[in-house]
Amino acid sequence: MKEKVLKRNNVNVIGESEQVILFAHGFGCDQHAWQYVVGSFTSDYKVVLFDYTGSGKSDISQYDKVKYNSLDGYVQDLLDVCDALELSKVVFVGHSVSSMVGLLAANKRPELFAKLIFIGPSPRYLNTEDYTGGFEEKDLEGLFEFMDSNYLGWSGAMAPAIMGNPDRPELGEFLTGSFCSNDPDIARDFARATFFADNRADLSNATVDSLTLQCADDIIAPTSVGHYVQQHMPGNTLVLMNATGHCPHISEPAETISLIKNYLLFN
Repeated sequence: MKEKVLKRNNVNVIGESEQVILFAHGFGCDQHAWQYVVGSFTSDYKVVLFDYTGSGKSDISQYDKVKYNSLDGYVQDLLDVCDALELSKVVFVGHSVSSMVGLLAANKRPELFAKLIFIGPSPRYLNTEDYTGGFEEKDLEGLFEFMDSNYLGWSGAMAPAIMGNPDRPELGEFLTGSFCSNDPDIARDFARATFFADNRADLSNATVDSLTLQCADDIIAPTSVGHYVQQHMPGNTLVLMNATGHCPHISEPAETISLIKNYLLFN
């Protein structure tokens, strides 16, 4: 089982420190999205990186459309990696949808996690009468129509918008390349599992302390969502970043590193 999981999820471990920090990538990405931050943690932590099944260099033959039609499949990937490496009291760092994957995993197995660090989390992307997630249903319908008809075109249009920082087009190109390297069918499945999830009720069940890093001008997770998470999740600390866009670990790694280390030092 251990070797199967390590191969399936392309697990990589750097360093031999006792304290583990595990980085979980967001939609359309893989573990290489963390390349600008991990080096700052390898001297003090055992760093664990992995790819969700169907992403990056995971074993795509293990992808199961039914298993991964909701976030539960990705939660199981995370728990499997922790069990395969016999981890406990992990510092979890999740970007975007991985924030909710980490929350669900910690609610299920709190003993595995010491701290949860969320970068651009969103418990629900769809707006409701009393909640602003950032998207109307017609927005998502259009998004999926575009994905279905022209995935590469969708990637080329959406990735730079998600990244933000239009004055630095190389950042959008980096994310576009990541999106385009994914299997279109699996990417659409992951997008649906992400954008139609509603994890608002899960926030109040949290027992592990957490940090939310919230960027300005984030089209995926607006500032109102960061405040919602902080208000509804016990033990959550909200920090508003100077970084803009949805991927500060790529666009502003120094600020991201500093805020994570500062939180871990004083909490």
